[in-house]
Amino acid sequence: VQLQASGGGFVQAGGSLRLSCALSGSLFSVGDMGWYRQAPGKQRGLVASINRLGFTDYADSVEGRFTVTRDNAKNTVSLEMISLQPADTAVYYCHADNVGTQSQGVVDVREYWGQGTLVTVSS
Repeated sequence: VQLQASGGGFVQAGGSLRLSCALSGSLFSVGDMGWYRQAPGKQRGLVASINRLGFTDYADSVEGRFTVTRDNAKNTVSLEMISLQPADTAVYYCHADNVGTQSQGVVDVREYWGQGTLVTVSS
C-alpha cells in the first residue's frame, strides 16, 4: 500500500495551487482522507479532512480558501488552495486512516501518510 502525493511548489501570495494524493494497493476499506501540514519549527496539524460520505472538516486558518475533495472509486484525495498566504508555507502531507488490507488471510487496518510535498508562498 502506498500513498503518493503530487502538486505543491512555489507561488506568490494570492496565488493558487492544487495538491493530489492517490492511495494504491489491494484495499478493502478506506476511512477518512485528508491533508496535514508542518511549517518549520511547528508541529504537524490538520488542514482538511473528508470522510467517505463527503463530510469535511477544515482548520480555521484555511476555511473558505481551501477545498478538499475525494474520489472513493479511485481512492484519491485532493486539496484546492486559493488566496494563498505566506503563513500557508509548509510541507503538506496527505493522510488516510482505517485503511484495510488483507494478505494471506491476515487482515490489517492502519493509517498511512504520504511522503510530503513542499508548498512555498512568497510575500
